[in-house]
Amino acid sequence: MTTTKSQPSQARRERFARLGQYALHTVLVIFFLFPLLFLFVSALKGDELQLLKDMGSLNAFVPYGDISLKNFSHVISGSNFKTAFFNSLLTVSLTVILGVLINSMLAYALARFKFKGRDFLLSVIVALIIIPFEAIAVPLLLLVNELPWVNGEIGWLDSYHVQIIPFIAHAFSIYLFYQFFIALPKDLEEAALMDGANRLRIYWSIVMPLSKPVIATVAVLQFLSRWGDLLWPVMAVRGDTFATLPLAMQSFFGQYPRHWGDVMAFAAMATLPTLMIFVIFQRWFVRSAVSSGIKG
Repeated sequence: MTTTKSQPSQARRERFARLGQYALHTVLVIFFLFPLLFLFVSALKGDELQLLKDMGSLNAFVPYGDISLKNFSHVISGSNFKTAFFNSLLTVSLTVILGVLINSMLAYALARFKFKGRDFLLSVIVALIIIPFEAIAVPLLLLVNELPWVNGEIGWLDSYHVQIIPFIAHAFSIYLFYQFFIALPKDLEEAALMDGANRLRIYWSIVMPLSKPVIATVAVLQFLSRWGDLLWPVMAVRGDTFATLPLAMQSFFGQYPRHWGDVMAFAAMATLPTLMIFVIFQRWFVRSAVSSGIKG
């Protein structure tokens, strides 16, 4: 009798716990989606007065009134959005692609090779993770301003490679790759070595295809970090030729009179690529977070 009574009670508690978990998840989803909903709804409102009036009420989340793509058209035709978008896409894509290759190679060497100073190098990489970029921004700026071009001119400022090369090597990405590689079974690699394959062939043909979860994690984190970066472009870029989206938006946001519909449209178009990247890679991103344990 006691067992019979306890089973429904336990099932009821599990049901309430599950409902509470779903309710908490729903609240969190709404909490994080509200700013995006506000952004995209405001970007679609063509009436500036209506937009300003709705900002102080729940109507800011309701698409009604003059709904059109007029704000997006103003941004594309009346600002340097297209140039800034191309610059951001080029610099961030190259940084992510080269970063995945370079950081994974270094991490694979640390995970598989035994050499003098390996533990010290690992300690340095872990230590570099906790150093904020703001602490090295000014020394890095002074350094790149003294580096030579291929034609012999001095100074990398106001260029594409000043926004790419300093950010290819990334301590946290190396650490994520390293943690993933040391957990990979070595059986396939040892079999490939016995068949005559070299380490580079093993890395490219065996290790990297098995590393899709951590590659997706590194790519998403690096993309988000570089896509929204404002500090370095403000310091290293002059003018509109090499300006990225955050820098162009700062200039666009500073115009007077300020048109909030255009500002929201600019921000919405700048946000779309990050949402698309996460949607595409979320399956591998979540798998990596669960398996390798990105722990605080």
